[in-house]
Amino acid sequence: MQTDYIMKIMGLDICADVLVGDAMRRGISGGEKKRLTTGEMIVGPSKALFMDEISTGLDSSTTFQIVSCLQQLAHISESTILVSLLQPAPETYQLFDDIILMAEGQIVYHGPKSCIMSFFESCGFKCPGRKGDADFLQEVLSKKDQRQYWSRTEEGYNFVTVDQFCDKFKASQSGQNLAGELSKPYDESKGHKNALSFSIYSLSKWDLVKACFARELLLMKRNAFIYITKAIQLGLIAAITGTVFLRTHMGVDRIHANYYMSSLFYALLLLMVNGFPELAMAINRLPVFYKQRDYYFYPAWAYAIPSFILKIPVSLVESVAWTSISYYLIGYTPEASRFFSQLLILFLIHTVTLSKFRCVASYCQTMVVASICGTLTFLVMLLFGGFIIPRALLPNWLKWGFWLSPLSYGEIGLTGNEFLAPRWLEITLSGATLGKRILMDQALDFSSYFYWISVGALIGFTLLFNVGFAIGLTIKNIPGSSRAIISRNKLATFGERNQDKDTENGMPKLQAETALTPNRTGRMVLPFTPLTISFQDVNYYVDTPAEMRKHGYMERKLQLLHNITGAFQPGVLSALMGVTGAGKTTLLDVLAGRKTGGVIEGDIRIGGYPKIQQTFARISGYCEQTDVHSPQITVGESVAYSAWLRLPPEIDSKARNVSYICFCNGTRATNTQTYTSSVPKNL
Repeated sequence: MQTDYIMKIMGLDICADVLVGDAMRRGISGGEKKRLTTGEMIVGPSKALFMDEISTGLDSSTTFQIVSCLQQLAHISESTILVSLLQPAPETYQLFDDIILMAEGQIVYHGPKSCIMSFFESCGFKCPGRKGDADFLQEVLSKKDQRQYWSRTEEGYNFVTVDQFCDKFKASQSGQNLAGELSKPYDESKGHKNALSFSIYSLSKWDLVKACFARELLLMKRNAFIYITKAIQLGLIAAITGTVFLRTHMGVDRIHANYYMSSLFYALLLLMVNGFPELAMAINRLPVFYKQRDYYFYPAWAYAIPSFILKIPVSLVESVAWTSISYYLIGYTPEASRFFSQLLILFLIHTVTLSKFRCVASYCQTMVVASICGTLTFLVMLLFGGFIIPRALLPNWLKWGFWLSPLSYGEIGLTGNEFLAPRWLEITLSGATLGKRILMDQALDFSSYFYWISVGALIGFTLLFNVGFAIGLTIKNIPGSSRAIISRNKLATFGERNQDKDTENGMPKLQAETALTPNRTGRMVLPFTPLTISFQDVNYYVDTPAEMRKHGYMERKLQLLHNITGAFQPGVLSALMGVTGAGKTTLLDVLAGRKTGGVIEGDIRIGGYPKIQQTFARISGYCEQTDVHSPQITVGESVAYSAWLRLPPEIDSKARNVSYICFCNGTRATNTQTYTSSVPKNL
């Protein structure tokens, strides 16, 4: 009931059965993702909520509805809620009780909303009647906009810095009241027994495990195509392998024994390689896990246990797909007990491999590092597996590696299961049976009970890797470090503040003018070629989601755009408006040619000519709602690289060093690296 209520308030009920999606897969809109993030947090019994710019990507009506819900939640349940908003609408601003106004990392005001205007009036600034309170509070701290709000016309205006506002607030009645309240010692006798939560998690351990099992099973169903494809792939390769080592061409002799040995090793190798996709899937799910772990949705072990147990049927199906086809085609010993013994070893090898790759993913965390480490561990296991380099040929100081490789135990189990069969013991060669002689040549001459030792060792490796997986999920944090983003203007201001202090301490004075202050250049003129974009009767259809069909929608195609007609003219700044989910992003994607699926109908023309996507993409730019950037390069390098690839070849290398240009109010341009004036048309 609570889930349905929250989804109704957030406007998520209309897309409850739609996959979230990402940059590569179509899903819900950007505004709906933002609402989903908010809904995930408020649906639980949270007594303290911290919400950062929840209005980003939302229309004002939805923002008002969400904040109104939060207001009722705070007043009725007495929850502590702190919401960060960037210039909210007036009706949304009026819903708040207290205001915390920040600038340059300092608290300018903290107190009741009803007193904040009187505080700024005491400082000499008054909000005009036509101006919203939130806009006034943002602009009164800006050096560019502060002058227009100066109300003491009889006095000369001087810019009031943030530090001065902070000092005046501390001296004001509101500031003194706040300081007095904070200085009072806390009386624990007044604390309610339910003020704090005495359990880390909302559910019991068993309920946490059941919830994680249900979620993991759901994700496996959504990724069923991958598992089915892997099983079919193994079956096809098993059939091809059976034709290479065909039983009609294989005999029980010394020469063909090497073929049997090679086929067993190939089976182990293939099942280990088949586990590599587990590495990528584990890496892709880590960001969501870290978010839910840090919010104490569940512990790491509750996530690790279902990941291991629910993969056991996958390993069983894939090992059965291989063994049931290859065993008869290759012509191994025709005994049912030895068939199931081989199946057990292959099943355990596949389970160990999946567990190992999950363990590697939990510690490496990124796809690049995990791929390197996963490949390295695979090669080490291969090297010490006992087939490429027999154990007898390993140096004495490396023989321990043989016993630390799971592949070694797979080799011991499979070769002993096959070559200790009665048909390999009937022929005597050099005083030993043929099967024993073959095992001696590969330094795998162990007794038959070593099969069960191998089974135990593989089970031990499986448990070890899964324990390591749980520990890695517990101790590792989100990759990357938190960094403060400071503009160059603010950095120059900080440098000027510290100049006097540095001089007093005997330190060399900073050269702010040359080191900190960005260079100034004149305004640039970009000579664009005017183009008119017109579109008529544009329709867009996608395949109807399966969930909608279950709810009675029987049409094969779902229409998202309905007969859209319009035109964009040169020199006209157009605004595309609508509530969240209205189809704004879909229309822009269709016009820009970014849709890779679905059916597009209608006529789109550029300058009167039919749009050809290859040439249109060359002269157009599209700022998508979902930001997709390379995380390893800087902002300036990103823009410079784009200019390098998009500018025509006649532009020299010096002119390609364009970084980024910021037009402020259309009057001046501020640069951070290099500006050029030779910018071609159609950039």
